[in-house]
Amino acid sequence: MTTPRISFEFFPPQSLDASFKLWECVQVLAPMQPEFVSVTYGAGGTTRKLTHDAVATIQQNYGLNVAAHLTCVDATRTETLEIAANYAEMGVTEIVALRGDAPKGASRFTPHAEGFADSVELVAALASTGKFNIRVGAYPEPHPDAADRFADVTWLKRKIDAGASSAITQFFFEADTFFRFRDACVKAGITAPIIPGILPIQSWEGVKKFAARCGASIPQRLDEGFAMAKRDGREDLLALTQCTTLCSRLIEGGVQDLHFYTLNRPDLTREVVRALGISPEVALEKVA
Repeated sequence: MTTPRISFEFFPPQSLDASFKLWECVQVLAPMQPEFVSVTYGAGGTTRKLTHDAVATIQQNYGLNVAAHLTCVDATRTETLEIAANYAEMGVTEIVALRGDAPKGASRFTPHAEGFADSVELVAALASTGKFNIRVGAYPEPHPDAADRFADVTWLKRKIDAGASSAITQFFFEADTFFRFRDACVKAGITAPIIPGILPIQSWEGVKKFAARCGASIPQRLDEGFAMAKRDGREDLLALTQCTTLCSRLIEGGVQDLHFYTLNRPDLTREVVRALGISPEVALEKVA
């Protein structure tokens, strides 16, 4: 089996305890030699300043290639591009450009009166600066706001045409879900890499709630499997097996890159990555 290139997603801490968990997560996963790591923006753009601080700290202290998330939520065009310019000054050359979720208390995304209307406009503006490698999101199953899966493919092509270099998908549970989406993208003329987003299952009940919000379908066999594993006290083993098997099937199907949603909990992600044949880089210290 071919060894894949990997990347990790972290989210910025909102408390002292969460800060310790983030830095522990980065320390555990950094030796796995990711191609890049990304830092999210928080639901509804709630962690803009925290994202900036986390990106700066990871880049300065861990030497990782950091991709900062940037959204269209609750900001003018000028404010958003100022944030991007600040990242460029820090030496951050990777941006994950997203529309963003609706702000807290709102049922739908509504563009700021002086902001970017959507992710296509954001990508085009960032691309015009010539300073960034721009990644975007993709939905192998219909986005909650999309009319159908064809709308997602069409929208992804618009983002690629606007200047994005690659896409990272929402998580899914079946390899065939990704393969169908990839085939549809190729048919639509999309040649940019599409990186599967992988969510190691830390809590099955939590993942089911997340899946319901983002439109990811839940296989009945998986739901039944986790119910049985919970009774037998074998949830951790099933989570490792499920994630490793999914990744292996994707690799066998020609996937070369995998992006892991860590939820700032590194252990399961590390075990999956090791099972895929990736060993941590060991730093040798000089000994007198």
